[in-house]
Amino acid sequence: MRARSFAQWAALSGVRGGVDVVRHQALEEGGALYVFGVWLYNFIQRVRPDLHHIYFNVLEFVPFCDSAAVMPGRGVFQELVRREAPDVVLSTHDHLNHAFLEVARAALPERPPLCGTYCGELAGGYGFSRRWVNPDADFFIGAVDACVVEACRRGMPSEKAWTGGFMLNPDFWGEATEADSRTAFLGGELNLDPERFTLILGTGANGANNHVALLENLFRAGVCPQVVALCGGNEPARRAVEAWAQKHGSFPVRALGYQARMRRVMASGDALFTRPGTGTTSEAIQCGLPVLFNGIGGVMPQEIITLRYCRRFFETYLVRRAAALPPLVAAWMDDPARLARVRAGVAAARPAGHPLSILEKLAAMSSTQPENRF
Repeated sequence: MRARSFAQWAALSGVRGGVDVVRHQALEEGGALYVFGVWLYNFIQRVRPDLHHIYFNVLEFVPFCDSAAVMPGRGVFQELVRREAPDVVLSTHDHLNHAFLEVARAALPERPPLCGTYCGELAGGYGFSRRWVNPDADFFIGAVDACVVEACRRGMPSEKAWTGGFMLNPDFWGEATEADSRTAFLGGELNLDPERFTLILGTGANGANNHVALLENLFRAGVCPQVVALCGGNEPARRAVEAWAQKHGSFPVRALGYQARMRRVMASGDALFTRPGTGTTSEAIQCGLPVLFNGIGGVMPQEIITLRYCRRFFETYLVRRAAALPPLVAAWMDDPARLARVRAGVAAARPAGHPLSILEKLAAMSSTQPENRF
């Protein structure tokens, strides 16, 4: 998500000379071992998030991402760097900050690129992978101050590290139009009531969700907001929600597939229920949208640090059973002042910084060629 957003900003940017971005999914395109690891991660996230503690801790000690000498798929990445000859190699994943940066420099020995990291994690402690930090990298950009503090605690020189703010797609900073308004989106596109409390049920990029169980528990408890259920690319989940909605006509529910413009979706909501992943949580914070967190099936290590950050700013609830959601939603529906306080806390959690500022700083750090290549 961060790499894609970085490329989108580069395409729109007014950085002097322009910025040309080539996005490479290094794990998915790096060989069978990486592909299996990505599949296993996604499978655990959908089925048993609590098992990710085993996965996370095993990978913290497996050495294949630590050194170019034992890195799978080294030749593929090396050839890419030689072909593109970038000024900057930017990692947005914790497993790409050691061996990959070493290979990038070795691929262009006469003019090695600047190599560094953008980290979207929201806090330190357990769940913050040691692999995020490479003291030999040229820079470390953290989404929030707490991320930079943790990186420096783990050995990143403070003079190389700074807070850049959220790296989200340009839609989150664009001017809202009348077509993006709550009235236009809820009332016009979705045929819902713009004045009614609206709960958004979120899903991650892999479509992990508990939508039907949550809807059933809300219905049984007599807690009936109108619901927008995000299903991403998970078509079976979307069909299941639509089938449930047809059987419960008095409970207004809309199931949506992948949404390219998430800001208008979030701007239409009064509350979001989602797993505490950094991506969706960062989007909600950017929009000032109150969040209730989905802990059904357990919480992954990376999600723990998201919760840690949020608790510093606003009422943070972790729902471990679908039956626990209705009273929390009812409490916010019945107490607008309380919800307003939560919304203010969410807004306070938003970091300073702008994606264009990150682009401009990296362009200034890189070579002074007419066109900067990332």
